[in-house]
Amino acid sequence: MTRTTEPMTDERQYWADWQRSWDRQQEWYLPDREERFRVMLDMVEAVAGTEPRVLDLACGTGSISERLLRRLPAAVSVGVDQDPALLAIGRGHFAREPRITFAVADLKDPDWTAHLPAGPYDAVVTATALHWLPTTDLLRLYGDLAGLLRPGGVFLNADHMPEPGTPLLNAADQRHQQARQQRELAEGVLDWPSWWSAAAADPLLADQVAARTALYGDHADGDIHPAGWHADRLREAGFTEVGTVWRSVQDALVAAIR
Repeated sequence: MTRTTEPMTDERQYWADWQRSWDRQQEWYLPDREERFRVMLDMVEAVAGTEPRVLDLACGTGSISERLLRRLPAAVSVGVDQDPALLAIGRGHFAREPRITFAVADLKDPDWTAHLPAGPYDAVVTATALHWLPTTDLLRLYGDLAGLLRPGGVFLNADHMPEPGTPLLNAADQRHQQARQQRELAEGVLDWPSWWSAAAADPLLADQVAARTALYGDHADGDIHPAGWHADRLREAGFTEVGTVWRSVQDALVAAIR
């Protein structure tokens, strides 16, 4: 990725490079990231059809939306996040894409939905994000999402959801993933701290990185729960049917029908 104070000859390429860099950094943690996205979009299309109106919750740079719009050209997406650096990359990357809009909102704010284009939505999608929230905020958020979705709409949450009843499998998988990560670090892949250091060194992102550090610190710490816990809480929030539609050893994709 080119980072320079000289005028950019290709702004679109610049933002696309940052988008790809973010995706690669996330894949370092989640080697099956594309597979979970595929299953997620399978479910969006199966439940909401080929022209869904989708809310990309805690969208970051818009990774899910990019794959949604590529797969379903008639879809539209609203990306919502609070991170100024990731939103800057997303807005730059999608600057010429009319099918996506971005909104700034803090999911911990009980009035966060006031910052969105009016619902209802056909689908709400999110990945590797809601574990940042404390349980009390997550429970309130699940109720909010039930109100944003149309009847029959779908909520899809892919996140870290290890099962407490499989400690040996969890530990074996963790050792396996750590060994892979060490190999990839030796090949030059950036981990989370290194990626943010690179972003902070870019003159066009430095201010936004400083602003997100003021918001979050190094990393937000929320609560992690197994898939069954999420299913129970979503039913209590008003969802009709909830199930796990994909999982690895320590991660899962939970789908809930409104």
